[in-house]
Amino acid sequence: MKKILYVASALAFMACGSSKDVTKTEDANVDQAAKYAASITAKDLGTHLYIYASDEFEGRNTGEPGQKKAIAYLKDFYVEQGIASALGGDDYFQEVPAEFLNKRRRQTPIKDSENVVAFIKGTEKPDEIVVISAHLDHEGIKDGEIYNGADDDGSGTVAILEIAQAFQMAAKAGKGPKRSILFLHVTGEEKGLLGSKYYTENPLFPLANTVCDLNIDMVGRIDDRHKADPNYVYLIGSDKLSTELHNLSEEMNKKYTNINLDYKYNDENDPNRFYYRSDHYNFAKHNIPIIFYFNGTHADYHRPSDTPDKINYELLENRTRLVFYTAWEVANREARITADKAEVKKESTEK
Repeated sequence: MKKILYVASALAFMACGSSKDVTKTEDANVDQAAKYAASITAKDLGTHLYIYASDEFEGRNTGEPGQKKAIAYLKDFYVEQGIASALGGDDYFQEVPAEFLNKRRRQTPIKDSENVVAFIKGTEKPDEIVVISAHLDHEGIKDGEIYNGADDDGSGTVAILEIAQAFQMAAKAGKGPKRSILFLHVTGEEKGLLGSKYYTENPLFPLANTVCDLNIDMVGRIDDRHKADPNYVYLIGSDKLSTELHNLSEEMNKKYTNINLDYKYNDENDPNRFYYRSDHYNFAKHNIPIIFYFNGTHADYHRPSDTPDKINYELLENRTRLVFYTAWEVANREARITADKAEVKKESTEK
C-alpha cells in the first residue's frame, strides 16, 4: 500500500512539473509586448478623454481650479491602478512654485502648480529611467469660452494613462520592465514649457540616469496634409541625439503598427521649429535622446472647438500603441541606448 501511494505521489509531482514546463514554453512563445499593447483601446482612450477634456475641467489653465481637477483625476487613476508615486507614499505631485512660473514678468501671474509623477520600478536596471511625458495643461477660459484642449494635449495625457496601465498589467503578471518608467505629466507647457523645465532643473532621478524621453503632444487628429491617407504620425527629434533610438522606433513601427512615420517637421530648417516647442526639448537640451509624437496642427488648434468628439480614436489607439512598443523595447533591451550624436553636437557647438 505504501509503495502504491509513493508511486502515485511521484507521478503527481512529475505531472505538476511537466505542467509548469509547458506553461513556461507557452509563455516564451507569446509576444509579451503585443499581449499588453492589446489592452490599449480606442474605447478606453475615449472614456478618459471625454472626462479629461470636458467643461468640468475648465480648460486646465495652469494653477487654476480646472487644472487642480485634472491632476486629481490623474492621481486617482494611478492610485486605482496600484501604480506608485515617483515621490513615494501618497504624494503624486511635484510642486512647481509660482515663484518659478513667474520668473518672466506676466500680465496675469501664474499660481502654484504641479507636475504629476507616477512610477514603475525596473526589475533588473531600476536606476535607469525611461520617461514618457505629456503636458496636462491647456489654455483655460478666454472671453467666457472654455478651451477644452482635447487634442492639445488631452490626447497625449490619456495615451500615457493607457500606456501606464499596460505596463502595470505586465508588472503584475511578472513581466515588468527591466528599466524603470516615469510617467511624467507636466504643467505649464502652454506658458513656455515650464513644467518640464522645472523637472529637468529639479529632477526626481539623476538626468545622467535618464535613458530617453518619449513625449506625446497632440496625437488624436488628422492635419490637412494627410486627409487622403490618415494613417500617419509626425516624429520629431528621434535621430537628433541617438541613432539607436531612431532605428529602434522604425523597427517597432514596422513590426507592430505600420504607421506612416512622417519626418517633415524633423528638418533642421523647418520654419515651424516644432522641435523646440514641446516638453521633450528640455530633456534634449541635456543630451537626453527624445522622440516627439505629433499629428500636426489643424483648424481647431488653440481654439475652443478642440473637443473630444473630433478625435479619431482608432488613430489615437494605434499611435499610443507605437509609443508603448517603443517604450517596451527601450525598457527591456539588454543594453541602454546611447546618445551617440550628443558629443558630435557638443564639438560642433564649441567650433
